[in-house]
Amino acid sequence: MDIRQKAKQLRSNSTDAERNLWAHIRNRRLEGWKFRRQLPVGQYIVDFACPELRLIIEIDGGQHAEQVPYDLGRTRFLQSKGYRVVRFWNNEVLGNIEGVLEALTLTLSQRERELKSSAS
Repeated sequence: MDIRQKAKQLRSNSTDAERNLWAHIRNRRLEGWKFRRQLPVGQYIVDFACPELRLIIEIDGGQHAEQVPYDLGRTRFLQSKGYRVVRFWNNEVLGNIEGVLEALTLTLSQRERELKSSAS
């Protein structure tokens, strides 16, 4: 299975946390920014991305506590491609979506300022 097929399969089998966040950020619902889900970036598939701001959102379940070195390498790769990576735990997205959205709103405006200042 190639990476695009795998991404499509992941979109069809989203976790509860992914579906919850997607309901709040799809169709430019969060500050007017366009997000894509299960987007291939290099050899990885990221949970959500705002390509315009080069921002990636990862939603982590309990298995991520056991794969810290893998996640660190993945984050380093994504950062080397110019992305900023933000991570939330499943329980944060499911139990405190307002807090997650507030943190994302701040991150989006911060990222927008970073990109504008680096372009100047």
